[in-house]
Amino acid sequence: MSAAKAPSAKFQWLWIPLRVLLVTLLLTLLSFAVCLLLGILGLVIIAGVRGVHPDMTLAYREVAFPAALAAGAIALVAAVATEFRHARTM
Repeated sequence: MSAAKAPSAKFQWLWIPLRVLLVTLLLTLLSFAVCLLLGILGLVIIAGVRGVHPDMTLAYREVAFPAALAAGAIALVAAVATEFRHARTM
């Protein structure tokens, strides 16, 4: 039975980078969307209080993009750790 498991175990290692990249990409995009929404809401509230027109480019440049980069890095490390922990138990 161990001879039957050996080829499938080697084949499973080929899918690990694909799953890691897919999870990282999805979590990065999700964090970008959530941070962009929060950044836009924050800018609208601040602009309303100050009585000026909001500059929405700040939501992209100063809030969403840096937060998405940080969340993407964290997601990459977490996905790699999870996949290797899962692969070790197989």
